Amino acid sequence: MPLDATVRDFLNEKRFAVLATINADGSPQQTVMWYELRGDTIMMNTTLSRVKGKNLQRDPRISICLEDDYHYVTISGVAQLNDDPATAQADIRALAIRYHGQEEGDRQARDMFAKQQRVSIYLPITHVVVKDS
Repeated sequence: MPLDATVRDFLNEKRFAVLATINADGSPQQTVMWYELRGDTIMMNTTLSRVKGKNLQRDPRISICLEDDYHYVTISGVAQLNDDPATAQADIRALAIRYHGQEEGDRQARDMFAKQQRVSIYLPITHVVVKDS
């Protein structure tokens, strides 16, 4: 689904996404996430040992919501996971830099994330709901 320029600009701003995954009992699980818009895909990153990671391995259907007061964008679909260590580490480094700047992002990537087994989450933008105030 092509995004219009206003929605693309909104998604490119530095904000947080609330990611919803599905627990084994069918209940929702939500987590605040860093994300990056890459073309027509939302990229996020986690570890498979976390609840959301385990949920994604079992059921890759997800939804994210990003808000600004009464304006929000919701994107839902089926996530694609990439656990290639080099890719996942490059993606978490890019996210750390996006949210904390080059120096701090590089430090986090080196001192914290490099010690973790990471997985990238890619959400193709196929279903979008936009609410303007």
